[in-house]
Amino acid sequence: METLILALLATPLVFSLVMAFLPKNTSYNVFAGLNLVSVAAVLVLSIMTAGDVLMSGETASALGLWFHLDSLGAIFVLLIGFIGFLTGLFSLPYVKADIEEGSMPAERAKQYFALFSLFVFTMLLACLSNNMILTWAAVEATTLSTVFLVGIYKNKTALEASWKYAMVCTAGVAFGLFGTLLIYANAADVIPNAHEAAFLSCVLPYADPTLMRLAFAFVVIGFGTKAGLFPMHTWLPDAHSQAPSPVSALLSGVLLKCAMLVIMRFYGFTIQAVGAEYPQLLLLIVGTLSILVAALSMFRQDDLKRRFAYSSVENVGVIALCLGIGGPLGIAAALLHCVFHGFTKTLAFCVSGNIQHAFGTRSLAKIQGVVEVAPATAALAILALLGLAAFPPFGMFISEFLTFVAGVTAGPMWLVVVVALGLTVAISALTRIALKSVFGHAPQGMGKHEAPALMLIPEIILAVMILWFGIATPLPLVHGVETATGIVLEQSTEELHATPMYRAVFGTETAQSEVE
Repeated sequence: METLILALLATPLVFSLVMAFLPKNTSYNVFAGLNLVSVAAVLVLSIMTAGDVLMSGETASALGLWFHLDSLGAIFVLLIGFIGFLTGLFSLPYVKADIEEGSMPAERAKQYFALFSLFVFTMLLACLSNNMILTWAAVEATTLSTVFLVGIYKNKTALEASWKYAMVCTAGVAFGLFGTLLIYANAADVIPNAHEAAFLSCVLPYADPTLMRLAFAFVVIGFGTKAGLFPMHTWLPDAHSQAPSPVSALLSGVLLKCAMLVIMRFYGFTIQAVGAEYPQLLLLIVGTLSILVAALSMFRQDDLKRRFAYSSVENVGVIALCLGIGGPLGIAAALLHCVFHGFTKTLAFCVSGNIQHAFGTRSLAKIQGVVEVAPATAALAILALLGLAAFPPFGMFISEFLTFVAGVTAGPMWLVVVVALGLTVAISALTRIALKSVFGHAPQGMGKHEAPALMLIPEIILAVMILWFGIATPLPLVHGVETATGIVLEQSTEELHATPMYRAVFGTETAQSEVE
């Protein structure tokens, strides 16, 4: 397993370096092919490593204490593997269309694909690292690897968005470094072997309660900036709207979740050190404000991708809210929402790429009658919008339903009502896209402009997956979420099942998976 984990990390890095050293005038097909092999290999290796950990519930390590893979990390590694492959596949015709339309020079394909694989590597490093400092460096590296992807079109708005992204995230994640160093410095003073003070799996018994309170606040501010939580979210709408659609999909579908994974790790430590009340209150406030601000902001957006970007802020807020509610059901709902929203938002951003290529704009005022111009794209857009609105039978319905069950169980009820109103506003903003842009009549003189099959295939796979998650959530995922919940809360399965509502939701599935 150690060899497979190292191979998983090395593969996208090696392919990125190979593409970086190739001449700019190398054929587009060479760069596209290398990147596709890279993300396909990452998918296979993620299934072989994270899939095995998720099924068995055991942990795996590599290079001693440096890399650690448990069920919690395995969920996010698989998310990187699947979404990385599907967006990598979608990138092939998307970037080619950009080159043909003149929005991207042909020689810039090298930059796009080399950085795409590097981006995948940095996210894997953030999820697999057991060293606190390396984890911070990996999250910071995701900024450096994507800032040039955000500004790859090199127009004024794209360059402004990329610089804003770099400045806000670098400044924000610096707070995460402060929190990390506080924990490290405290552990280094009291841990028997000071060399182990930087490793997440070693510092918990030596955590100082007072320092942990301060450190966790810094962690939420720092890594919450990368996750797009309010009020550190200001970079996200600009970056996600200006980046190429497959990059927007990877940013929203996976990168935001990797930052939330880091917060979850420190959240678990803080609960053990100071109790649940403080970290839950902090995340409850941040999560609720993120939902409300993002939902209200969605209505003001004429840009399709900016509206989807604010939807990402709202849904990251839902994840933080689940952590704030706490308890086994709240943690499980947060993990499920990470997965379900990851796939759903990837579909939404990919479909927005189809629409942008068909209409030549992202302005919702100018996008009308998608159903007439590109019927297949329109059908996929409706599925994406229904999924984001958390209607049954889509996956996000399950995670948001569990969120409300956890909220009603834990209270207070007024907060549940406020969040429900915020989510209703967000649903209304998504509904307007369907009613005014997907349906209706196309602009006069505009003919058919359906996306090529290679763009539709990954989107169809994503649509099938979000329906599959909602209709029959895979048992390995349910079992993995349960094990991951135990890791966050430092509780056994028996202790988790002592919570009545949790046992009602997960008890049958767990028993069935154990029989099988």
